[in-house]
Amino acid sequence: MSFLDRQHTIAPPGYSRWLIPPAALAIHLCIGQAYATSVYKNALVAHFDTTLTAIGIIFSIAIVMLGVSAAVLGTWVEKVGPRKAMFTSACFWAAGFLIGALGIATSQLWLVYLGYGVIGGIGLGIGYISPVSTLIKWFPDRPGLATGMAIMGFGGGALVASPISRQLMALYDPAYDPSDSTSVASGSTVALLFLTLGIAYFLVMMLGVFNVRTPAPDWKPAGWDPASVKSKPLVTTANVSARNAIKTRQFWLLWIVLFCNVTAGIGILEQASPMIQDFFRDGEASLVTATTAAGFVALLSLFNMAGRFVWSSTSDYIGRKPIYMIYLGVGVILYTLLALVGASSTLLFVALAAIILSFYGGGFATIPAYLRDLFGTFQVGAIHGRLLTAWSAAGIAGPLIINGFLDARGKPGELVAVDYQPALLTMVAVLAIGFVANLLVRPVATRFHEPQKATAPVAEEVTK
Repeated sequence: MSFLDRQHTIAPPGYSRWLIPPAALAIHLCIGQAYATSVYKNALVAHFDTTLTAIGIIFSIAIVMLGVSAAVLGTWVEKVGPRKAMFTSACFWAAGFLIGALGIATSQLWLVYLGYGVIGGIGLGIGYISPVSTLIKWFPDRPGLATGMAIMGFGGGALVASPISRQLMALYDPAYDPSDSTSVASGSTVALLFLTLGIAYFLVMMLGVFNVRTPAPDWKPAGWDPASVKSKPLVTTANVSARNAIKTRQFWLLWIVLFCNVTAGIGILEQASPMIQDFFRDGEASLVTATTAAGFVALLSLFNMAGRFVWSSTSDYIGRKPIYMIYLGVGVILYTLLALVGASSTLLFVALAAIILSFYGGGFATIPAYLRDLFGTFQVGAIHGRLLTAWSAAGIAGPLIINGFLDARGKPGELVAVDYQPALLTMVAVLAIGFVANLLVRPVATRFHEPQKATAPVAEEVTK
């Protein structure tokens, strides 16, 4: 297994950096399946004879473990290099599905919590951050483009996993109709689905493991002058360690920025299907059918994915701080319009929600480049891992805020547009806090910078 070691991942002279994004996509498209859990949620509710909340906890555990493992293991990922980290991610992610399949087959819900939730969640965290710092090192001239290409895959993972999962369940259970939203697959079918996905994802992720490379310590893109970085505001040529980064005000301001952006995005994402039906309810019936609502959710997924690439790439030209002013500042306006006039037109409602979700995705993809600008490339993966605890916190706070307000207004299926206003206007306040935090970001003080010798890449380790 020595091919997993960092020294065996150094790219030879002339190696094309454009081969790295597909390796990163192989990882992120697989772990992006986490967004497709709704496909089999009702089947698990019926199989375990429990509630949606009990099944929803599986996803919550996975997201919490994503943040925790990324924070705890971020420095280890930087130390061992992307290949070993990506291999470890594949093992945990696949094992999570296999243990989850065993839990479903034996009707032991706690095994699904342990498998997909805890073990799979660890694979999520390691897999999410492992390609990021490598991409930033390969694309010092376009870090936003680089991270956008990879993290776009995470947003698009559900678009691939959802239809494939439905077709596989139809194959394993002839009684299940993937075109009928009321059709529910059997528990044994979902167990077989988990078994299939665990094996398939492991094989696909191995493509990324075998193909990933790190640039030589002295490598730089042809025609790129590192001195040009110095002319850009908020972009440092120095480096800050992960240990020192969390001591800076800038780290915690960005933690607040990410937390606020994700919390607001989840406000739409988590309630998308029932929300559009409730906004256009006429008496007891909605003018929006369940099929149309499902199409709306798919559209939001497309904007979520596209925003990760388009907005993060745009940040290479206008800067990371200005792009977050757009995410948060324009987001305040869009959420206000959604709350007050969103029910006046389905076209307006869909347009507002789609742009909000593109900002949600863009925020995820831009944050690694923002960290690279402020803290350098030395341990950006580890710093990114620590910052992802904001995602874990937002994954809990967002649904709690939305569901808390909606539960106080009535029962699902009986709500109307005005019932959503308190929750949506609360998200306006959340975004405003994030906007102020972003305005306060300044360059990191020199006292936090690492001595030049301390950051000489891992060059010394690699030559040993």
